[in-house]
Amino acid sequence: MKEFKYKINGTPYTVNINRIEENIATVEVNGTPYQVELDKPAKKQIKPLTRPQSAPLTAAGEPVISRPAISTMSGAVRSPLPGVILEVCVNVGDTVKTGQKVAVLEAMKMENVIPATHDGKVTAIKVNKGDSILEGAEIVIIG
Repeated sequence: MKEFKYKINGTPYTVNINRIEENIATVEVNGTPYQVELDKPAKKQIKPLTRPQSAPLTAAGEPVISRPAISTMSGAVRSPLPGVILEVCVNVGDTVKTGQKVAVLEAMKMENVIPATHDGKVTAIKVNKGDSILEGAEIVIIG
């Protein structure tokens, strides 16, 4: 619905265009509805706004929420927020201690040190310098 405000000879008018189908417009002028015939059909149809459908629900009545798949690898060091990898500080085969810097992530114009979550050996590196990653993305796998 589009609303227009006009003043004709000092009298204010509020015009709402509710719908246009072919060459008939349904309008409301200061609260009074009218059917207006247009000289030629409108290029674009204006239809009334409809409310979006609600989210699907489970059998228990809870909304269905899709989440990204989580890897089964329990030793993954994940990104705490989205950003760009500035540096990968370990190599495959390196032994790391809890809290040791494994990568540097730039997020919100700040450099964030990504530490190892537990002791172990780096078995895989999932990112490269310059990669843009999302929150929760695996950075390195520690076995």
